[in-house]
Amino acid sequence: MKIITSKPECVWKAKTFLGEGTLWVKSLNSIFFVDIKKKKIFILNTKNNKKRIIKINKEIGFLSHIRKNIFILGLKGELRIVDLKSKKKIKSIFIEKDKPLNRLNDGKTDPKGRLWFGSMDNLERNLENGSLYCLDSNFILTKVDSKYEITNGPAFIDEKNFFHTDSRKKIIYKISIDKNLNIKRKKIFKKFSKSNGSPDGMTIDKYNNLWVCHFGGACISVFNKKGKKIHKINLLAKNVTNCTFGGRNSNELFVTTALKGMNNKEINNYGHSGSFFKIKTNVKGLVTKSFITNKL
Repeated sequence: MKIITSKPECVWKAKTFLGEGTLWVKSLNSIFFVDIKKKKIFILNTKNNKKRIIKINKEIGFLSHIRKNIFILGLKGELRIVDLKSKKKIKSIFIEKDKPLNRLNDGKTDPKGRLWFGSMDNLERNLENGSLYCLDSNFILTKVDSKYEITNGPAFIDEKNFFHTDSRKKIIYKISIDKNLNIKRKKIFKKFSKSNGSPDGMTIDKYNNLWVCHFGGACISVFNKKGKKIHKINLLAKNVTNCTFGGRNSNELFVTTALKGMNNKEINNYGHSGSFFKIKTNVKGLVTKSFITNKL
């Protein structure tokens, strides 16, 4: 099937320094995203076009929906469960107390409703300090993989197979796990060249094509199951950071970008850097599940 996409539409000139964490929540008719460094959550209701910004007290890499207005926030050194409507904190799970210079970066739920997320060195030194974790419905945390510099993704084919990225190494891995979360296979699915920028956030459509954001590459590439590039979307933003499918029919791609590291000339050349985009497609995406737990 040939993929067809619309021209990217800027739906929010958010001026994100480091936009990330796209999340579609159907029950709320809303798309969520974050600015890691500005410590903000952005919420766009696609039904009435209302916009809301929530300021928080820590750097935030992602958020995951549980139910109603209750979310898990992936913060620096902490998973925090909150009611975003009342701003009431419900529970905190502290992560990597032995690595105070680390923060959480990207995270998503798998088809079983477990939360997967990665950590990284917050100073972005050339250190393999990052790890990949899984949080299950009982709030049991498992370290699944380690020795990452900048973790990104993940994107799930099913509950045992997924993609995960080390952006600094410019590698997308394809990983298979067993029922006990042990890695059975880990192989390089794609390695980016310097001219392509770095693989960042990504998502999957119903045909298991992988949609990958290029940080520094001003585009999104779509790869089929064999790793062949079958489509490309150019954006007027140099650093394309994260994407997810959403909308009423799950065929709209929402995309974050970043102003991080750009000089004035680059900002002029890529005039929509830091903006939030919507792209219509002719394929449906695999929409992220809510985190499943009966412990709240």
